[in-house]
Amino acid sequence: MNKVPDYFGSLVFNDKVMKERLPEEVYTQVQKAINESKRLDLNAANVIASAMKDWAVENGATHFTHWFQPMTGVTAEKHESFIYPKGNDGIIMEFSGKELVKGESDASSFPSGGLRATFEARGYTAWDPTSYAFIKDSVLCIPTAFCSYSGQALDQKTPLLRSMEALNKQALRILNLFGVECVNIKTTVGAEQEYFLIDKNDYKKRKDLIYTGRTLFGAKPPKGQELDDHYYGAIKPRVAAFMKELDEELWKLGVLAKTEHNEVAPSQHELAPFFTTSNIASDHNQLTMEIMQKIAERHGLVCLLHEKPFEGVNGSGKHNNWSITTDSGVNLLEPGETPYENAQFLLFFCAVIKAVDDYQDLLRISVATAGNDHRLGANEAPPAVISVFVGDDIMSILNAIENESGYDAKEKVQMKVGVHVLPRFAKDSTDRNRTSPFAFTGNKFEFRMLGSASTISSANIVLNTIVAQSLKSYADRLENEDNFEEALHNLIKKTITDHKRIIFNGNGYDDEWIAEAEKRGLLNLKTTPDCLPYLKNEKNIELFESHKVFSRQEVEARCEVYTDNYCKTINIEALTAINMLKKDLLPSISSYSAHIARGIKDKEAVSNGINVSYDAEIMKKLNDICNYVYDEIKILEKHLISIDRIDNATEKSFKYRDIVIPLMNEIRSLIDEAETLTSSDYWPYPTYGKILFNT
Repeated sequence: MNKVPDYFGSLVFNDKVMKERLPEEVYTQVQKAINESKRLDLNAANVIASAMKDWAVENGATHFTHWFQPMTGVTAEKHESFIYPKGNDGIIMEFSGKELVKGESDASSFPSGGLRATFEARGYTAWDPTSYAFIKDSVLCIPTAFCSYSGQALDQKTPLLRSMEALNKQALRILNLFGVECVNIKTTVGAEQEYFLIDKNDYKKRKDLIYTGRTLFGAKPPKGQELDDHYYGAIKPRVAAFMKELDEELWKLGVLAKTEHNEVAPSQHELAPFFTTSNIASDHNQLTMEIMQKIAERHGLVCLLHEKPFEGVNGSGKHNNWSITTDSGVNLLEPGETPYENAQFLLFFCAVIKAVDDYQDLLRISVATAGNDHRLGANEAPPAVISVFVGDDIMSILNAIENESGYDAKEKVQMKVGVHVLPRFAKDSTDRNRTSPFAFTGNKFEFRMLGSASTISSANIVLNTIVAQSLKSYADRLENEDNFEEALHNLIKKTITDHKRIIFNGNGYDDEWIAEAEKRGLLNLKTTPDCLPYLKNEKNIELFESHKVFSRQEVEARCEVYTDNYCKTINIEALTAINMLKKDLLPSISSYSAHIARGIKDKEAVSNGINVSYDAEIMKKLNDICNYVYDEIKILEKHLISIDRIDNATEKSFKYRDIVIPLMNEIRSLIDEAETLTSSDYWPYPTYGKILFNT
């Protein structure tokens, strides 16, 4: 049996492989490119390409692809073989530095928000040496950025790398003030991934799952998640086999898959990796989602990544654990043993608090999708209001600084659980507030609002950029101060006073908090159409432009892409619902109603006095539902035609939110009621009970 250390990263052209296969001079250039953002010359690229090709061919690869992340939410790839003709009948396997560094794609066929049109289609993919190449399905995958002919970002990787450079630049200025020597500072992320596994046969019988990723109809089963017996419960053999193979495949690709367990809802699970650099973490999370779906197929399962595939049970999120680390491995958000004396930690900590308060809208936008709208604000996920949980200990320190009062440092409390044989252990300095959208959890911030299907890039682009802005404002002020320590103290105190409204350590699910948040002036952007217009606010455009993360045109394009995606998603769901209703659900309900009618007639033929009130009531109820729903379908179809004619994407999104979604919800409630009244022999689709308890 192969041991994990022996095959971990075996399909990755990683540092170990490069050190073995590259000349020392070229290897040094690669390290400078990765760690110091130095540009590689073409000669070095040729050497790297040749070594990369030889390694890939030895590992069974026949093709290569520039693997990139357009604004579709998934990855893209175009496969090219290594073969070149030699003589009349032969071939050789070649791969040049030019092919490694640059590729070309039709940019007009991907979402661009108007940056590319059909008649100006050229787009480029550019090698990202900071993320290792890997082999997937016998194809050498080269992580790349994707830009237009004029250099505008059309992907998620380019702005993420820009945002990391922006934060690095400003963080280095701050550390320089503390006398800390450092070359490179990176943000690190660990992205916890939630997902559902369902039987493939059930999936194939549900048009809604196939077309939209979620169920548009479905009555709640007698048992859901009420007993909390699935959470951390024993993993079923079929699921365990899936998880085992998933781990093995991810480990081969260098993905640091660490933790796996059952989640709260039936058939729901979670995978959590170790921390790694934000850019690589984003690549790894995209890989993880893709590999999950492939492995599930091999086990007769389907992996659902939609944020809310089933009504009435918890949806799926993605917790983004974010921190800042120096090139020597020092976590700048680590409080240490005496956080009240750790001015460097307090300044970086306050920079995050300030950033979250100043740019609540951007953080909310970074997680805004039609799918996530179903999840945020329910008693399973954070509310749509952004707030920060800091815990009692840190809150006490902040209060002491603001009030210029003494701080009584607390010693570590030893946990005692009343059983002598059990070991004692130190109590954490902060509790874990799962209702908080943005929680400090000891040495990192956990941004819990991300949807399970989304790329983590969007959230981390925003996080990096807004914190860079806070650090810039701090550096601009402190660099010109004669008395650094006094200015530092005053700056931290002012940040606490100005931004403490964003701090909330209580129950985010409580309605009283929503009212309190409104009093504090915090935003409550409940839906995607509510928040997307904020993206084009002048302060947000100025932020992105000043740090060279997005140009004005790129911001406006992304707003257009996200709004268009929302509209198309709701439209697809509405059309799918209509198709299911017309072709399957209404005919099935009507057939069962007719079956009851025949039964009534047969019973009355036996005896005129027989009581058929139950039959008559059910038949009438089902018949009324069919007639009413059919009328609602016609209204829905008219609205879809009318909305489709609207040119303004923002106006269109509000129409979908205010008209189409309520109509679909009303129709659903009636169909779900009909499901509870209709014989299972007549119901055309697998029910929730069948789907959720069949793995």
